[in-house]
Amino acid sequence: MIKAVIFDMDGLLVDSEPVWREVEIEIFKEVGVFLTNDLCRQTMGLRLDEVVKHWYSIKPWKEKDLKEVEQSIIEGVRQKIGLQQPMEGVREILDFLKSQKVTMALASSSCMVLIETVLDAFQIRDYFSVVQSAESEPYGKPHPGVFLTTTQKLGGINPTQCLVFEDSLNGVLAAKSARMKAVAVPDSEQFHDPRFAIADLKLKSLKDFSLNHWEELSRR
Repeated sequence: MIKAVIFDMDGLLVDSEPVWREVEIEIFKEVGVFLTNDLCRQTMGLRLDEVVKHWYSIKPWKEKDLKEVEQSIIEGVRQKIGLQQPMEGVREILDFLKSQKVTMALASSSCMVLIETVLDAFQIRDYFSVVQSAESEPYGKPHPGVFLTTTQKLGGINPTQCLVFEDSLNGVLAAKSARMKAVAVPDSEQFHDPRFAIADLKLKSLKDFSLNHWEELSRR
């Protein structure tokens, strides 16, 4: 039985990954780190502070401290992300799960200011009983901490009774490490990555999630 459904945000509810890549390429260039879209994809699903530390460890810079780089990226993404539209199937799946009377939560690697921006822009805040950012966790995804904290805030729901929707491999790894069921919704460029086989279900879009999928996952 599934008692709670937990959603990631970036790349799942909002097509923010291209925004993140655009801003990261721009800001890291200012400190002499020249990224490409493929290099940015290597850190998908990680917290921003971990992304900044990752590239600093590979090519240290002196122009700005790490926190300044992090804040510049956050502000760049914040300005763009509120102009996005929900990804295909978002409202439909939220309404479907609401009709099933299942508790919903959001657990994202993004900082809270960006989560709040998206929730307000899309007017979907009321769907979620808990909204949790991994910025307050000791470790980000693929560590399961953000998901386990979310279940605690949901009243101590057993993680095995939770279903997670994720687009990134790091997110799916975090969900499975927390002993939760996971639905992977990778972008088209990563859809055939064999590592997503650890997910309980893989979809091309949230709009493809059906009552049959729900009933099958609920029986597991």
